[in-house]
Amino acid sequence: MQIVKFEQDGVRLFQLHIRELAEPEIFRGHYDQMSDTRRLKVDRQRTDAGKRLSLGAGILLDEGLKEYGLREREVQIATKENGKPVLKDYPEIYFNLSHSKEMVLAAFAHSEVGCDIEYGGALKLQIARRFFCPEEYEYLISQPQERQREVFYRLWTLKESFMKVTGLGMRLMPNQFSFRFGQVSGETCFPYMQEVTICQDVDDNTYHFSEYLFEGYHMAVCVRR
Repeated sequence: MQIVKFEQDGVRLFQLHIRELAEPEIFRGHYDQMSDTRRLKVDRQRTDAGKRLSLGAGILLDEGLKEYGLREREVQIATKENGKPVLKDYPEIYFNLSHSKEMVLAAFAHSEVGCDIEYGGALKLQIARRFFCPEEYEYLISQPQERQREVFYRLWTLKESFMKVTGLGMRLMPNQFSFRFGQVSGETCFPYMQEVTICQDVDDNTYHFSEYLFEGYHMAVCVRR
């Protein structure tokens, strides 16, 4: 199983394409190594793709926990009052999982972390108009047409990563906070080198954001400092 691993700003990231899990023997081999809880989550998925994504999330959780001398089948996952999953007996280890289409992403840190991955499909201006702040939407449509899709998925993944790091999820509406991008040199933003600033009054904490692009997937990671 090919897992991409990298670390930046104290956050350990793990990425997995689930194509190999389409092989029954490979799927079963990893499935048998999972905890009863993860296997139940996999079994509850209605589609084969959903089962592979759920198993892939378990594989990355296991891979990340190995860095701490732990295994997925050895830990208990609990949820905070806001529903965010945590390691019951290891509160000092923070993690978050995300998946889209055929890719799974996991982030591990020593402080609250949220991550989101989205496949860069069609530009969704109606969603942007409904869920982005007015200034974000204006920034989006002011970009050259060939860059609008890129900007949309950057904003969407950044928003999701922040909503997840707070633990509020969709209880925090995407238009309750906004992002601003700094200047960028050259014709492209990849790899993302722009300064990202969040304007929010959800709390008084400081957050750091990182962005990545891989095989058409946009990723954002948010860490509470």
